This record gives sequence, structure tokens and C-alpha cells, in this order.
Amino acid sequence: MHKRWIIKTKLSSAEVHQLAFNINVSLPVASLLIKRGINNFDEAKNFFRPQLTQLHNPLLMKDMNKAVSRVLLAIQQHQKILFLGDYDVDGITAVAMMVSFFRDELKYDAVGFYVPDRYTEGYGVSFQGIDYAANNEFKLIISLDCGIKSPDKVAYAANLGIDFIICDHHLPDESNLPQAIAILNPKQSGCKYPYKELSGCGVGFKLLQALSVPLNISAEKLFAYLDLVAVSTCSDIVPLTGENRVLVYFGLQLINTSPRPGIDAIRKFASLERDFTVEDVVFIIGPRINAAGRIQHGEGAVNLLLSQPGDPEIPAMLKQLNDNNAARRELDKKITEQALLMIEENEFFQQASSHVLFHPEWHKGVVGIVASRVIEKHYKPTIVLTESNGKATGSARSVKGFDVHAAIEACADLLENYGGHMHAAGVTLALENVENFRKRFDQVVNQTWPTEWRVPEIEIDEEITLEQITPNFFKVISQFAPFGPGNMDPVFLIRNLVANQWTRIVGENHLKMYVSHPSRQELTFGAIAFKQGHHFQRIASGAEFHVVCNIRQNVWNGKTSLELDIKDIRFDDLSDLVYQ
Repeated sequence: MHKRWIIKTKLSSAEVHQLAFNINVSLPVASLLIKRGINNFDEAKNFFRPQLTQLHNPLLMKDMNKAVSRVLLAIQQHQKILFLGDYDVDGITAVAMMVSFFRDELKYDAVGFYVPDRYTEGYGVSFQGIDYAANNEFKLIISLDCGIKSPDKVAYAANLGIDFIICDHHLPDESNLPQAIAILNPKQSGCKYPYKELSGCGVGFKLLQALSVPLNISAEKLFAYLDLVAVSTCSDIVPLTGENRVLVYFGLQLINTSPRPGIDAIRKFASLERDFTVEDVVFIIGPRINAAGRIQHGEGAVNLLLSQPGDPEIPAMLKQLNDNNAARRELDKKITEQALLMIEENEFFQQASSHVLFHPEWHKGVVGIVASRVIEKHYKPTIVLTESNGKATGSARSVKGFDVHAAIEACADLLENYGGHMHAAGVTLALENVENFRKRFDQVVNQTWPTEWRVPEIEIDEEITLEQITPNFFKVISQFAPFGPGNMDPVFLIRNLVANQWTRIVGENHLKMYVSHPSRQELTFGAIAFKQGHHFQRIASGAEFHVVCNIRQNVWNGKTSLELDIKDIRFDDLSDLVYQ
């Protein structure tokens, strides 16, 4: 698939030189920092050396005082509190964090948790969950990563004498907010909390931060829960900027030094010979926690995260998560193949601007993953639906710059339920409405998705030469981590490369080579281009080429070297390179 290369506009020389001098870094590093909004010594210090003191006052969040007061009343009257979280990583980590904090730090045992069943209850707060609370005499429900779109459920709970505190980060419907005791959601109107992109677990953490003061919980004990916040924040793909970056920075330190037993079990199973990164959390820890709710029930993942040191059940619980994850991968592969074949065989999809794919027997637990896989092959907003409880239900995934939630909202009259955000959403509709929804959604996408956005893009941070790649350069840009949305691993353009005679294809069509500039062939770097073996013949013949890449550290046979992780390769004159 051809990709458009977009490079951030070169900055003024004086500006870059000034910052480089002030903080003693190279010119490319200074340019990278300025493009990330870092313009002076103090901003650079905060960026390179995050501090927990940079976290915002939780009382700035709308309704936080109400939430704290209601929780303190529950504790004072020894009321039972139920933590109700969604069945994904965000909800599960949030539930584990809250239950652990109340039991371990407050020694308050009148708590329980509830995770809805993906297949019988669906996303978020359910009537079954509230009935469970009523039948077990819970007087307060604190919802985590859900609740903002559940006014009917909150009203039902109120009629049963159960209060609600909502901790959510999804976009609210301001015209129909739940009548809860408190709504903690920085995205709601009137909320002056300065950072809007917390995960659901992150919002729950702010409640614990606010509670810690009147309950006399030390900062050291509070921050011991940042490993869970980091897993949530990384896995939910929220921006790693501002407060999130601070939370993940310190959360990763905990994961790598003193994680809770459940996370440590997953970490040790991976057997990495280095510290875990954001990418490792996303691809190793997150999927195993997610797989519990996708294949069986999220309760199993919560129990693993709540386990204590030396718990003899940890190996069995981890095995179950690993088995669930293996089953999830098989389903993912099989259903993705079926979805791609469906596109190939359907004439409508060949002309459409979107994909709304439905099969009644697809597994509900992997439809979101499949939607992402389809986008990798066909760059279009995609919704994958299956049948559940007599309805069509599924997940939407978007492409860069397109608001899939808004497009779904434009079809609301055909839907029974929907929710989410710009990049991902969930929908439920009557089976008989699937075809009409497919056509309407495609009309909306076609009208609102600009033609120039329909080619996948690679954003380039900086153009460099091989001479500028030094151990010190890599050391400094490594300190830009943790990397994630809003603070991605720097992407570089390097022009006019050639490869030597050791170029070869390895693994599943990966291109392995050693590259240099034609004028300085003594300066050589190893490079790997995943899934790009189709370029082998041309490169092996000696053709010059340009690459877009990250820089990685490679350890092999005890030797450490820097190599290029190539994202894309081109042979033309780059006359269509876009500057922005």
C-alpha cells in the first residue's frame, strides 16, 4: 500500500541553535524537542525528568468533592461499596486498583467488584450488575471506564436505594447525563480539570488521590498503584502527553522493579532480557488481561491482579490467561481471513468508502481486533459486527483524522446503542437494520472523509544522515520515552542509501540489510524492514533508496549496536514529499 510521506517543516536555524546551546544537545535533538512544544530549559527539564509533583490537584475535577464526601460517608457508615468496571484492560485494571486500595491500604473489607459478561450483558453498566448489587446489599456503586452513557441504569439503581459515582473518560452525551451522586469525567462540560485525556483507570486513580488526604494515606502507598494505571493508559491507547506521560513513566518503573505479583507473573513469562516498554505492555500484558473478557470472563484477570505474594494460584491463573490469549489469536486470524475474503467477493465494498462487515457466527470478543486488521489491509473506517442476544453488535475502528464516533452518531436513528470516541466505538442495532446502516454509514464517511486523507500517511519528525546517528544521539532520544500517541518514537527520513551484498530476506518476508551512503560506505548500519521483502531485488541490484525509520538498539551475541527499524522504502525523487 503506497503511503504518503509527511515531514514536519524545518524550524528556523536561530531557534534550534539557541535551544541546542541552552540544554547542550545536538541540533537534530533540539529540533525534535521544539516540534514537541519544548522551547526552553525548564520545559526540557520537566520533559526529560518527570516528577510526581507534576500531577494535577484531583480536586480540580468537577464533582470530585461530592465523590469524596460520598465515599467517606460510606466508610463511616460501613456501607458496602461495589466497584463495577468494563471487561477490557482499562476497566479490569481500574477495578483491581480500587479493590486493592480499599482492602490493603484502608483495611476496608466491605467492598466487592463486578465485571459484566461481554456476551450476556454487553459493554459497561448492566441491569444484571445493579441487580447483583441490590441482592448483595451494596449501597454505593463506583463505575470505572463506563457509566457515562447509562442514565437508565443509574436511575434503576437509585430506585433500588443504590447511589452511583461514575469514573469515566468516554465522551458524554451532555443532553442526557446520568443522575449520579458524582460524575468524574474531565471531558464533561464545566470540568476545569486541566488534563482531558486520562484513561478510565486514570480517572479512578484521581479519586484515590483525592481520598488519600482525608484518609491519611501516604504518597508512597498511593503511587504503588501506578503499575496498574500504566497498564491501563498504555493499553487503552490514550495520548502519552502531560499527566499521562508522568503516570506511565513512574508506572513503568514499578513494572520493571517491584510490580504486584499478577503483573510480575506476566512479565516473567515473557522472559525479556531488558526493561518493559510501552510497546511491551501493549503487546504482552494488555492482550492477556483483555483475553479474559474476550474468551471467558474478566473476573479471572481481576483475580490475578489482586493476588498476593506467594499465592499458589498464580501459575494456574496465568496459564488460564495465556490459554485465553492463544485462543483469541486463533480466532483473530481465522475471522480476519474471513473478513478480508468478504471484502474481495463483494462488489459494494470495492467501491465503498468504508467497511461494515457482519457475520452472525463471528466471535464477539475479537471483532474490534479484526476491524483493526482490516484497516491494515484496506485503509478505510471499519465496523465489524456479529450476532449477540438477537442483535447485531460490534466494534468500530477509525483511520487517522476521521471521527468514527461522529459518523456513527449521524446514524443514531438506526442504532439501539453506541458509544466510544473519535478512534474507536461500539454499536448495537437490530439485525434488520444492518444493511441500511451499512449504506448510511458509508454515505456519511464518503461525505465527511476528505479525499486527501484517504492515503495512509507516515509522519516524519526530522531528516538526518547516517553520520548524525551516534550512541549519544540515541541515548538522548531514548529519554523522550515513554513513547505513545502524542509522543511517538521519533521517525527519521534518511535519503540516498545503498545496501551491501549481505542483503537478504528473513522470517516472514522481512528485509535484512546493511546500509550506507554511497559517498561513505565505510559507515554502515544494520537495518530491518518488516514485511518489505518485495523490495529485495531492486535493493540487491544496487539501487539507491530512501527510508523512513526509527533507531533501535540491537543486542546480539553480547554486542550492542544501533540499527534502523525501517517503516517504509521509496526509490523516487520524493518530489511529492509533504511539508507541514
